[in-house]
Amino acid sequence: MVTVEDVRRLAATFPRSSEHLIRDRVKFRVGSIVYLAFSRDETLMGFAFPKEERAALVAAEPAKFEMPRESDLRYNWVVARLAALGQDEMSELVVEAWRMVVPKKVYAAYTARIR
Repeated sequence: MVTVEDVRRLAATFPRSSEHLIRDRVKFRVGSIVYLAFSRDETLMGFAFPKEERAALVAAEPAKFEMPRESDLRYNWVVARLAALGQDEMSELVVEAWRMVVPKKVYAAYTARIR
């Protein structure tokens, strides 16, 4: 099972990423763009994800993923149940969410550094 602390450790390694507590919810941003957000009870993680791919993701694994609430459907966003995620899958989702909001050169420098 993945925890907010697991995600926090990973997100802390990303250039330009910062953690914020907004209305009792942990969120991670790059500048003013939120790429990760947790439910107040820290059981759900919303994350940046391409709109055109999210229906397929949710349909493929409905026990793990869900569509965002109606007010968030306009955003590139989907929600995962933390208890259903493994560490490797969480890492992939979080890195890809962060990648969506940083300049390509920042992501390229990060991946070059970790290889």
